[in-house]
Amino acid sequence: MERLIIFALVGLAAQAVDGSLGMAYGVTSSTLLVATGVAPAVASASVHLAEVGTTFASGVAHWRLGNVDWKVVAKIAIPGGIGAFAGATVLSNLSTESATPWVAGLLLLLGLYIVARFVFGKPPVFISGRRPGLGLLAPLGLFGGFIDATGGGGWGPVTTPTLISSRTLHPRKVIGSVSTAEFVTTVSASVGFLVGLAGEALDWRVIGGLLIGGVVAAPLAAYLVKHLSLPMLGGLVGSIILVTNGRTLLRSFEAESVAAYGLLFAVAAVIIVLAVRKAGRRSAETPATEPEPEPANV
Repeated sequence: MERLIIFALVGLAAQAVDGSLGMAYGVTSSTLLVATGVAPAVASASVHLAEVGTTFASGVAHWRLGNVDWKVVAKIAIPGGIGAFAGATVLSNLSTESATPWVAGLLLLLGLYIVARFVFGKPPVFISGRRPGLGLLAPLGLFGGFIDATGGGGWGPVTTPTLISSRTLHPRKVIGSVSTAEFVTTVSASVGFLVGLAGEALDWRVIGGLLIGGVVAAPLAAYLVKHLSLPMLGGLVGSIILVTNGRTLLRSFEAESVAAYGLLFAVAAVIIVLAVRKAGRRSAETPATEPEPEPANV
């Protein structure tokens, strides 16, 4: 029961972040699971199995709201599924010692993306109604699916900003299509992990905890979106991911020192200060009657 409660708290924290920023469920939950001693392959497998239900619900919701371009979904979901299955197979066959620095490095890079997106980023500008082609969508889906499975998360951070920056599809359609396609990559990664791990290493208390925590966190996420600015939340979450995975990398390469940890925490402190300043500027510039902006990514 104690173990179930711990992982329910992990799922709650991850869903609160994802529901507030519109992304980072996998990155946050994988970081926290690895930090509690769960093997990287088991952490990623648990996250993806827990996400099967949430990604399906997300896809249905976006479809009902008219946010899905099914041609885009078809072109990115199939390569994404192939990449996710391959990534799950690769990670399942790596030793824990070999996989830990690889996964920590990927999660650290995704943490940097979160900081860049929400602390330093600007709202995307849509200028064209053209649909992105297979030449972009196929390799993007393949790479995004592989990174998502091996890193325990990353489908949204890899695919969404790339498609939005191409400015060939409205951000609303990008978000809905990527979210819908994620169901395919999540199922493919889950199958890959079940085959690779043979189910023996999976702890269903971890998966159940993530699911329970995610459900409980839904109203909390809505509260955070309304009351906590996205730059502030992104800065806090990104800093935690950077410090946690930076510590894992330092340990893996036997590079721990006072100076290294001092630098790591100094970077995190600077990020938080910049996030607070940006949040303050936004608060001062936004009229009291203006509604809060919605998360710009998934």
